[in-house]
Amino acid sequence: MSATTARKIGPVLATFVVANNMIGSGFFLLPATLAKSGGVTALAWLVCTVLAMMLGGAFARLARHHPDLQSPDDYVRPSLGRDASFLATTMYWVSSWIGNNAIAVAAFGYLVILLPIDDSPGVRLGGQIALIWLMFALNLLGPRPIARFQSMCVVLGLLPVAVILTAGWAYFDPALYRAAWNVSGQSDVAVVMHSLAPIFWAFVGLETGAMVAGVVDDPDRNVPRATLGGIAIAGVVYLVSSVLMMGIVPVAELAESGAPFALVAGKMFGAWAIPLIAAAAALKATGTLGGWMLVTGESGARAAQRGFLPSVFGRLRSNGSAGTGLFIIATLMTLLAVVTMSPTVSGQFETLIEMVVILVVMAYAAAGLSLLLGTPERPATRRERVLGMGALVACGLLVYSTPGKTLVGGLVIALLAWAAYRGFARRPPPPAR
Repeated sequence: MSATTARKIGPVLATFVVANNMIGSGFFLLPATLAKSGGVTALAWLVCTVLAMMLGGAFARLARHHPDLQSPDDYVRPSLGRDASFLATTMYWVSSWIGNNAIAVAAFGYLVILLPIDDSPGVRLGGQIALIWLMFALNLLGPRPIARFQSMCVVLGLLPVAVILTAGWAYFDPALYRAAWNVSGQSDVAVVMHSLAPIFWAFVGLETGAMVAGVVDDPDRNVPRATLGGIAIAGVVYLVSSVLMMGIVPVAELAESGAPFALVAGKMFGAWAIPLIAAAAALKATGTLGGWMLVTGESGARAAQRGFLPSVFGRLRSNGSAGTGLFIIATLMTLLAVVTMSPTVSGQFETLIEMVVILVVMAYAAAGLSLLLGTPERPATRRERVLGMGALVACGLLVYSTPGKTLVGGLVIALLAWAAYRGFARRPPPPAR
């Protein structure tokens, strides 16, 4: 076995890399958000899993053409040009740091249970900001400490929660779940369609299988397996946890909770289990926040190096961290935390994840369109056109599910960013005459 082959990862490990990148803050807080509608959202989980599979198939195909894929720019520019590539790359970057705010909301929603403080909007705001800057400081130490911290958080954070997902069925009340099937006052179809955007937050990260294609053994076969397998694992875990929790705790109580897993643990095992599960969930969400801040810093640096963001974002410290860029990102996240402050944790979380989904859908739509159109050097095959069209249909359904105000806000952000790029972007000097 060569040294190069030895460094490759197989399909099983790659599958769990993809799944782990999706099982994050949504796992711990989405049940509270969805409880406002009821158990009918289980159908939306199934639909979203299918949509994620459609998008995952498109990204897996793109990975065959771009085995060293690092940025949306790699696959968008050859098919759609530099302007479209700018929008896909920067909207993906913006969605990542907005998503970090949602993760901070989830993390502190559980952490507040462990602290001798009031669970008021002002306290939650201060806690979220403190977590943001704590993870900024940890990221300044470089990628390696963050990777170690995240690995520790994954192991310690998910083990106690896994106990709930397995032992919880002994406490599941089918009658309670049936009574809470639809508490929204709308039809089942309407609830499912309007739930797609917030639920799809749980699948953001499905593209990471394509992003690590260069380190996967036999990527032509194993990247599609890892991507679709990781999506399937994440979909099952999310669906099971959502159904389980609505059959243990009344949805009205679940919807008001800032720490639904801890609430369920208390119902199952007693008060002693609440701080244990809260600590585990807070640890996992905090690790996810640290890891995604690293991704945000690195994606911002790559975008700056390609001329899509100001050069300040591309400055790296000697240890590899994007210190200055991360400082700007942490500042923007702090301002966003203030702007989106809500009376309830689930309310603020829902606002943030809807913003993330509409922005990331722009990058996903660009991927589908790139696959559909191909390039002059590599015309799209029939299979690629089908996969590209499927990805665009998935994006269309997610846009339809997004509230009008959020949709308009996403379009305004995209248009302002594009106008700034056209007006102020660095351009190469004109050729000498």
